[in-house]
Amino acid sequence: MASVDDDNGWVADLESALLEECSVADIYCICKGKPLPDNLRAEVWQICLDVRDKGNQLDHFNEIYDLPNQSVLREDCRNFVSKLGNDEEDKLSVVSDLESILTFYCKSRNLTYIKNNGWIELLLPLLTLKVNRSTTYNLFEAIRDTYVPQNCHTNDGNAFHILRLLLLYHDPELCSFLDTKRITPDKYCLTWFQSLFAATCNLQVVINMWDYYFQQSDPFFIFFLSLIMVINAREQIISMKSESRDVIISNLTNMPCALEAEDVGDFCSLAQYYALKTPVSFRTDLMQNLYNGTNDAVVSQALCLPVSVSELVENTSNESGNIDAVRFFLVDCRPVEQYNAGHLPTAFHLDCNLMLQEPSAFNTAVQGLLSAQKQALAHNSTAGGEHLCFLGSGRNEEDQYTHMVVASFLQKHTQYVSLLTGGYCALHHYFSDDLEFLQDHNPKLCIVCGPMQQQQQQQQGQVKGQSTDLFGKISAAMKSKSAEVKEKLIDYIVNPNNSPVQERHVSSSDKIGKRYRNVAPVFSIDDDHENATTNNMEDATNEECRELVQIQSWLKHPEVIEHFPCQEVKINGFMYKSHLIVTNSELIVLREMPDRKGGIAEVIVKRPLSAIVKITARKRHPELITFKYGVPDGENLIISDMDRFLIPNADKATKVVSEQILKQLKNKE
Repeated sequence: MASVDDDNGWVADLESALLEECSVADIYCICKGKPLPDNLRAEVWQICLDVRDKGNQLDHFNEIYDLPNQSVLREDCRNFVSKLGNDEEDKLSVVSDLESILTFYCKSRNLTYIKNNGWIELLLPLLTLKVNRSTTYNLFEAIRDTYVPQNCHTNDGNAFHILRLLLLYHDPELCSFLDTKRITPDKYCLTWFQSLFAATCNLQVVINMWDYYFQQSDPFFIFFLSLIMVINAREQIISMKSESRDVIISNLTNMPCALEAEDVGDFCSLAQYYALKTPVSFRTDLMQNLYNGTNDAVVSQALCLPVSVSELVENTSNESGNIDAVRFFLVDCRPVEQYNAGHLPTAFHLDCNLMLQEPSAFNTAVQGLLSAQKQALAHNSTAGGEHLCFLGSGRNEEDQYTHMVVASFLQKHTQYVSLLTGGYCALHHYFSDDLEFLQDHNPKLCIVCGPMQQQQQQQQGQVKGQSTDLFGKISAAMKSKSAEVKEKLIDYIVNPNNSPVQERHVSSSDKIGKRYRNVAPVFSIDDDHENATTNNMEDATNEECRELVQIQSWLKHPEVIEHFPCQEVKINGFMYKSHLIVTNSELIVLREMPDRKGGIAEVIVKRPLSAIVKITARKRHPELITFKYGVPDGENLIISDMDRFLIPNADKATKVVSEQILKQLKNKE
């Protein structure tokens, strides 16, 4: 009997607290997320949602129901209430309250009512509180403002991209499976976000979940509830690999329906555990954008979960010993000369250049990384952690290779992968007042200090009256560079017998050179200095229309002159195992589909050779080849698109392609 009294003691404590001025924190300390007594729920929710002293906002409602789609709203209210089972008099009263609340909300916020937007479902749990209409409105408004991500009715909203990043962080294999099926979170969790699960779970489940949710006072908790909903069903989802995309989406959407009221406590506790195992800076950086209606922080292009410098530094110095807290293992992916000019003492160096220059050495280095991580964890070192945080330079020139390294870990389904926002430049700025925190810092070789010193020298020179001379030098340099670019575009042509990064000048008397310059697009193999963020036409191609082929059958086609195994390299660093095929007139790329049996591939690229205007290869990474497409524009070129590949046999590949282009030119002549 004593145990029963002890179990219910918290209810008495809660009743006492409600008689006084109490906060959300006080309520959580007493209730610990437990389901609330029915007679106390309304008051507790008002405190948690901070509306107890809000007043009657409906006093400002003129009772005129003249929204552009008022009839749609009224019909939705009637249809919804008809399913509740109340007597007719109660139904009329509920319909009236619903329509008044939603009409005033639309008018006060200058919003348009949209069918199936989750608003009516949000109101259902509030109606069970049996409070007056103005209090119901205040609770509804607070939930909409505080807990429902804004703009989540659009499939490009940040909320969906964030959920995918969380899934990628905690269960990369499941995320990869859904990506392969082209099932993004907006396809299955829209109603979850809009209604906080009220549209899919039974009423008692929703009430118990909201009890826990509002006590947490954490709007971001919806993401972890949604994450657990998907991860808990991972075996069921992966077992459906032979099912159609629509069937999988339907099953995912309806998964909350199976949740029982007695399961809510464990469900929410598990979501809380995953929240503790997730870096926190991404939520603080995005919170305002998600809940105030702006969409400034675009995360759709994020390769993986971002981590702020402040969280990384604080995490490294954290001595709390909490085994559930996030602990980072920092991986510095900058070139060795940059690492040697300054780094955090806890960083493990993994030179991203090795991935392209010496793949076997890179694989050995990765094994060393994993071994070092394991040892650091075993010795409880401050440098040890399960969570891999990758650090680049913070400059596009090097970070495209850092992204390739990160992508390689993600493709191997490595758990807990994140990327430091701003890279080393942001880290340097963080320690700008005390750079002694950076080990081996060399201002002369540092990529941040060096340019800063040069800038200071230039400013000093301008003060001494040298500004005119400086601008003269810049102008001369720009003219020289312009002339150089034009010369390369007009007068350089590939020599198939040389390396892809070498060039042969074509004189004005060279017949093929003149023909190529005046008739066909310019073709050259040069060091690739152009921005790697050029859009790839394949990204805009409708995936549903891609052609599926059997690889070996294709390679046996008589039109195929040569084929080269390669890796297709995307802008975000992802790589796909592919085959580059050269025919008499076309460049074709087949991307392997590992989830399909029988050597099936997608035809990703099919370009006429005549469209190639330039082939580039970085001098430091000659195996990374870029084919650029476009048209001549006077003495210049308009580059309209590009494809990039990592080709082990790059010399031969570029030679074969260039020979076929030259043959086409001779045939035209």
